[in-house]
Amino acid sequence: MTMKLRDISHDFLRLVLVGTCLVLLSCTILKTTYTVTKGTLKLGYHVAKFAGKTVYTIGKYTFVVVKAPLTWPLTQTDLESIDGLSPKEAIEQGRVKTSPYVVMGQRYVPMSIEEARTYRQEGTASWYGYETYRQKGGHMTANGEAFDPDGFNAAHKYLPLPTFVRVTNLDNHRQIILRVNDRGPFVDGRIIDLSAGAAKKLGFYESGTARVLVETVDLEA
Repeated sequence: MTMKLRDISHDFLRLVLVGTCLVLLSCTILKTTYTVTKGTLKLGYHVAKFAGKTVYTIGKYTFVVVKAPLTWPLTQTDLESIDGLSPKEAIEQGRVKTSPYVVMGQRYVPMSIEEARTYRQEGTASWYGYETYRQKGGHMTANGEAFDPDGFNAAHKYLPLPTFVRVTNLDNHRQIILRVNDRGPFVDGRIIDLSAGAAKKLGFYESGTARVLVETVDLEA
């Protein structure tokens, strides 16, 4: 009788351990913030450097990259630190690309460059930057670039800065190539924030949000 009770006790403990592992596993899956899939979108590009600016040409898209003065305010005013430094210090030292950062007391850890090469995710996109139309002077993105509300750029919580992505509006099937050079959106349920110009191009400027597919672009010279 004692042996049977002992066996039942051991079986019960095993079931408890298995159940606990399953619960922990499910929690880990629920906390996943981005997906990585097989396959890479490769596109050719050309780079030209001029006084104070770098121009990237990717197919029919042209991106003019200008370094913002450190005196300009950040587009993301809630950005508290990057890599343990003040945002401006980290930007000045070039410690931004994949560095952890803090927004409103929450720490975010970007994915590695290797992970980013096969990033592909569906979700809700929004757009930002309207406030910059109503303010004098320019604004700085989280990696130190001049923010262009009419340009083809975007903000992402986890992609390295900068990263080029193809965004597809799943409602109307319009596509666009964008340069991710900022952090955000910090709103639950949204995976990417586009500039006003990009939102207009994809046809959701008026509605404010859209269901999209985001895929990173691997540039080939």
